[in-house]
Amino acid sequence: MSTHERPFRTVASHIVWSCPWYRVRQDDIITPDGGPGVYNVIEKADAVWIVPVTPQGEVLMVYQYRYTIDEWCWEVPAGSVKPGQTPDEAACEELAEEVGGRGGDWQYVGRFFLANGICNEVGHIFLATDVTASDTHHEAAEVMHVHRLPVSRVLAMARAGEISDGPSALALLLCADRLYCR
Repeated sequence: MSTHERPFRTVASHIVWSCPWYRVRQDDIITPDGGPGVYNVIEKADAVWIVPVTPQGEVLMVYQYRYTIDEWCWEVPAGSVKPGQTPDEAACEELAEEVGGRGGDWQYVGRFFLANGICNEVGHIFLATDVTASDTHHEAAEVMHVHRLPVSRVLAMARAGEISDGPSALALLLCADRLYCR
């Protein structure tokens, strides 16, 4: 089998559960060996992660409580791309909401899949330099504190596993070479 062929064939699809943030699609499929099967896929909007760096060379990080795991986590600003938004627009909006970030020079770093075995969500990573911070506008369910940390410290935290949010750690590590060039 060629790596360009699609080894599964979808026979039928239907939504078995949904909420405002994601939905579960159940597909009836034909597996590569020709037999019938069922595959469940979580359908979720794309999301953005932003590594914001101030003119002083500090990274604006959030320390956020996550209900799902009952823990506080270090993260870079992030959020979902809303219907009708581009990833660039969502990144600007999330930066302003979560850390009060404005302005700066923006670079698109790349994309990744968050959980490609069960979910179709695509994450987009941005680096924003020369960002100034002002008032935040957190959503009601967001419990977070904004911190300014030196680039060397956040990269050490990511490498040491102190940043347990995988996409935030990935974003920081993918931006590492660009952060030291400043």
